[in-house]
Amino acid sequence: MQKYDAKKQHPALYAPSSRAFSDVVVPPLQYLAVDGEGDPNTAPAYAAAIAALFSTSYTVKFASKARGRDYVVGPLEALWSADDPTAFVARDKSSWRWTALINQPDWITADDVAAAVNDAAAKKPNPALSLTRLITIDEGRSIQILHIGSYDDEGPTLARLHDEYLPQNGLTFNGLHHEIYLSDARRTAPEKLRTVLRQPVRPEVSAPSAPSPRP
Repeated sequence: MQKYDAKKQHPALYAPSSRAFSDVVVPPLQYLAVDGEGDPNTAPAYAAAIAALFSTSYTVKFASKARGRDYVVGPLEALWSADDPTAFVARDKSSWRWTALINQPDWITADDVAAAVNDAAAKKPNPALSLTRLITIDEGRSIQILHIGSYDDEGPTLARLHDEYLPQNGLTFNGLHHEIYLSDARRTAPEKLRTVLRQPVRPEVSAPSAPSPRP
């Protein structure tokens, strides 16, 4: 049986164009998730969350493989939010909140994850393991683009999305900013990093026009 691979199963979602924004519909997908806040470059909680996600993901994978269903562990992803959306364009990382994610096949259950968390914790304690949970995210219609370059250079692309593309197409925000990290930042030069930038959207509802006065 062919391994499940999220990137191959959903190529439109994981391999968008880097030249133009893509309009896609994202189906409900399962993820391992850990929540936190603060600058991902300096917050110890972020590093702990990433370690917890990968240790749990590989433990779940090996248990699933032993039962006859193998899959490829997906790339790191994250949802980002802030009280002020311009914090992303300004790269004010200290004010960011995040949910770190790794996609999971639909046959993985919460019981599978709980068992994997216990096994991972027995091998190497990590406070973020207790925060690791299985969730389903239904983003629906979304606009996305492949960003090539440093994470700190995403600002102009996000400004184009927020201030030009969405208003010009009658769209507005309908969920959290989503990033998919296709490159390993530990082994890739910053200018060659490949990151999917995704924004769930909905049509912007115009205010009703005033009724015409009676003659």
